[in-house]
Amino acid sequence: MTDMQPSVTVEQVRSSFPALQRLQGNIPVAYFDGPGGTQVPLHVSDAVTEYLLTHNSNRHWNYPTSLETDKVVTYAREAVAEMLGAGTSEIAFGPNMTTLTFHLSRALGREYGPGDEIVVTELDHHANIAPWQALEKERGITLKWVRFDTDSGLLDWNDLAEKLTSNTKLLAISAASNALGTIIETGRAIEMAHAVGAEVFVDAVHLLPHQLVDVRALDCEFLAGSVYKFYGPHVGFLYTRQDRLESLDVAKLIPSPDNAPDRFETGTLNYEGIAGTGAIVEYFASLGTGSTRRECLISAFDTFHGWGTELIGRLWAGLAAQDRVTLYGPAPGTPRTPTLSFTVEGMLSGDVTTALAKEGLYLTNGNFYARTIAERYGQLEHGFIRAGCACYTTMDEIERLIEAVASL
Repeated sequence: MTDMQPSVTVEQVRSSFPALQRLQGNIPVAYFDGPGGTQVPLHVSDAVTEYLLTHNSNRHWNYPTSLETDKVVTYAREAVAEMLGAGTSEIAFGPNMTTLTFHLSRALGREYGPGDEIVVTELDHHANIAPWQALEKERGITLKWVRFDTDSGLLDWNDLAEKLTSNTKLLAISAASNALGTIIETGRAIEMAHAVGAEVFVDAVHLLPHQLVDVRALDCEFLAGSVYKFYGPHVGFLYTRQDRLESLDVAKLIPSPDNAPDRFETGTLNYEGIAGTGAIVEYFASLGTGSTRRECLISAFDTFHGWGTELIGRLWAGLAAQDRVTLYGPAPGTPRTPTLSFTVEGMLSGDVTTALAKEGLYLTNGNFYARTIAERYGQLEHGFIRAGCACYTTMDEIERLIEAVASL
């Protein structure tokens, strides 16, 4: 954390998000659905519109709109690279994290065979499980699962140490659980994997709206995210360490570029979404203070983290005081995101979210593709109710949610 004072207030942030003007009847809508996809600020929608109306073209040709599209993509790569502490040529774009992970698994799978092992965890979204499960069938590799403790919502580190062996080729691990809010000590896991000669893929989708990462400090080989989870358009990105990106046997068309990172990008990209991707990083930086964009980003995310910690602490306390509510995951004071899953005794999760929506409170329900977590808690059939705090969430909205759940 830095010592910089917040340069922005939540009211100023909210003024940038037109969706927050929506009413449910006469009640202002409170969006707690951010872990499934956040709202976007005007800065992003303006960038998308401006691209489509004035620069729309395909790339790598010599006329102005094509050259302008090249610049849009380059700018977005630079912005995401700076956000992650990566090199510009190490950032590849795609539809979403899931698609990019399947693409990566196919490339890595060409290097694996029977006897090789991939380690995943029970805390993972299945976008970081299914691509590796496919290699069990296609390449005959062995998939190992690391357990988590259902009492604390934390990873079982002793089990991870047992599962990592000299046969481990890859550790695929989430930086944070989208269902429980658990933040995993990714750096610790990477050190353990490297100690046995394994590479590491990090699913950072749920962490990135709440905390910056530094891929150089983490020393991971791969890291993926989805921009629509942190206030941008539906675009995914994959960081791959330069030498690995150049050496991967990727599935690509022969005429397409073979340089990094273009060699990883199949087909025509979502250029308007990429324009919005550059814009959201620019917007984040505008909310912070510092002499560089990276410093401004650190400042802004420190502010978000402070807000989120306060909000989730109050939400946890308010729901924990209600007899019919069961909370899941690590308690406040443990490294976590401001995302909370719960159930209400005697009510289906879908009935709860339907009732809350009538009060202008938009929450999600189900297993959120964190299927194994739901299975471990016996909630696979009925699912959880999930409330996620975003940079535009207010304490008044938290109090509305606590009162609405109490009145069910």
